[in-house]
Amino acid sequence: MNRTLPKINFIGNKIKIADWICDHFPKKTKSLFDAFSGGCSVSYEAKKRGYQVFSNDIMKINYIIAKSLIENSKETLDSNDIKLIFDGSPKSGFMHKNYSNVYYFENECKELDLYRFNIEKLNNEFKKALALTLMRRAMIRKMPYSRFNILWNKVKQLRDEDYSYKTYKRKRAYHNQSFEFHFKKNLESYNLSIFDNGMKNKAFNHDIYNLSTKINADIIYVDPPYAGTMNNYHSFYSLLDSFVQSREIQPFKNNFTNKKTILSDFEKLFSNFANFKYWIISYNNRSYPNKDDMMSILEKFSSNVKIIEKEHDYKITGKKMKKQNKELLFIVNN
Repeated sequence: MNRTLPKINFIGNKIKIADWICDHFPKKTKSLFDAFSGGCSVSYEAKKRGYQVFSNDIMKINYIIAKSLIENSKETLDSNDIKLIFDGSPKSGFMHKNYSNVYYFENECKELDLYRFNIEKLNNEFKKALALTLMRRAMIRKMPYSRFNILWNKVKQLRDEDYSYKTYKRKRAYHNQSFEFHFKKNLESYNLSIFDNGMKNKAFNHDIYNLSTKINADIIYVDPPYAGTMNNYHSFYSLLDSFVQSREIQPFKNNFTNKKTILSDFEKLFSNFANFKYWIISYNNRSYPNKDDMMSILEKFSSNVKIIEKEHDYKITGKKMKKQNKELLFIVNN
C-alpha cells in the first residue's frame, strides 16, 4: 500500500518537497535524525523509504505527531475508542477557564476539556497520541488561518460565513463544523497512515542542544525556523501545547528567531554534530543569515559542503514573494 502523510497543516512544512529532500540523502545511509521534525513530513517520507527515523521537536504537540505517525507502527483508533473520546457532556476545565472567547466560543472550550479528559482513558500511549494528533487537526480546521495568533474579534469575523462570503467570496463553513466532525472526517486517513517499516523508530521532545550528541544516525536533517521570515511557532501553536498539557506554555529559550544571536546559535548548534557523517540543512533564500553567511559557518566544520536549490512556494507569502522563494539544501559531508 502506498502510504500517505495525512493533512497536518503546519506552517513551513516540507510536504510538497519531502521526496525531493530525501532523494538527496547520500546512498547507503540507513538512519535519520530529524532534529526539528515539526509536522513530520520529512520523517514520514524517510520512514516510507525504510530508514530508521529519530524525530525530535521542542513543541509537545509536534512530538505527539511524531509519536503517533513515526514511532507508532500499528496502533489505530477503532469505533470503541471514538465512542469513548466523545462520550459525555461538555465540562469546564483548563480550556474553558483560560481560552473561552479567546480562540473558541465558550461551549467549544468545554467540549475540548471533555475530549482531553476522555483521551486519557485510552488504553495505550500510541492511541492517546493519535487521538491528540487528530484533535489537533480538528482545532486547526476550526481556526482561521490555521494558527493561534489571531485576535478574537477577527476570529469571530472570519467565522461569520455571510461576512466571509461578502468579503472574500468564501463562506469558510468548515470553521463552524464541530471538533467531532473534523476528527471523524480525518480519522480514516490518519488510521491508514500508520505502518511498520521494520525499524525501531523513536520520537523525542527535547531541546536540540541537549539531544544531538546522544543520537547515533547516519544523517542529521535540520529544518530550523527561518529568521527574518514568518517563523514565530510559539505564537502560532503554543495553544496546542497548552491544550495537551493543561497549562500555560512559555516561549522557548532556543527559538532560532533572534537576528542578534542567530549566527552564534547556528555555530553552537553545528558544533554538536560531530557524531553524524552527513548533515542536511533545509533553508530559505530569504532568511537571515543569507546563503553565503550560512556557507561560511558550515565551512568552519567541513571542507565538503554543497548547495542544492529548488523553487518552492510558501502559502503564507504573497504572490510576488512566492515567485522569489527558493528552498536551499546544504549538504555537509562531515
